Amino acid sequence: MALVRKDITAEVRGRPVWLASGFFAAVVLVVFVFALDLRVENKAALGPGALWIAVLFSGIIGIGRAFASESDYGRMDRLLICPVDRRAIFVAKLLGTMLFVSLVLVVLLPVFGVLFGLAVLRLDIIGVLLLGALGIATVTTLFSAGTTHSAAREILLPLIAFPLLLPVMIAAVKATEGIITPVVNDSPWVGLLIAYDVIFLSIGMLTFGQVMDE
Repeated sequence: MALVRKDITAEVRGRPVWLASGFFAAVVLVVFVFALDLRVENKAALGPGALWIAVLFSGIIGIGRAFASESDYGRMDRLLICPVDRRAIFVAKLLGTMLFVSLVLVVLLPVFGVLFGLAVLRLDIIGVLLLGALGIATVTTLFSAGTTHSAAREILLPLIAFPLLLPVMIAAVKATEGIITPVVNDSPWVGLLIAYDVIFLSIGMLTFGQVMDE
């Protein structure tokens, strides 16, 4: 919790990157509205894909932020010598990244609802969004730790993380679409999201200490 408070304080006192990311995501949605032949009958089909593409693109701005503040002035070394379990550091940074993605969604959802005319402020859709956000946050946090000291981390991290994020993006789009336009005998996309989150959370908890040591 001390690490989470530190990251929140740094975010409040520094530049509001989450607000810039939310604004960028809103601009992406506006471009989609004008680029696509948006009609009443295809809003439900095109909306989920546009929403998650905007979430992913906006994440480019904030990706790698989990350990960005620790890579300067030897802060990472001081963090590693703290007498705490490395998994506690992983969970703290994961919560910070999850908070960042959630704030972007807070900015993005009302804009999406207005532009596409879809009711998205529903508990089932918010649940899918949080599951997808957790998958994104878990993968980016883990690989952000591994690329912290790389000179090309801004390029290397997306190249590594984006292929691994394809399953969660596909499942999130299909699950959101299935809620907006229910289909009989639809595939269990929500179950796939949950399985993805559990798998990568387990991988992160098991390997984070070794990743940090390397």
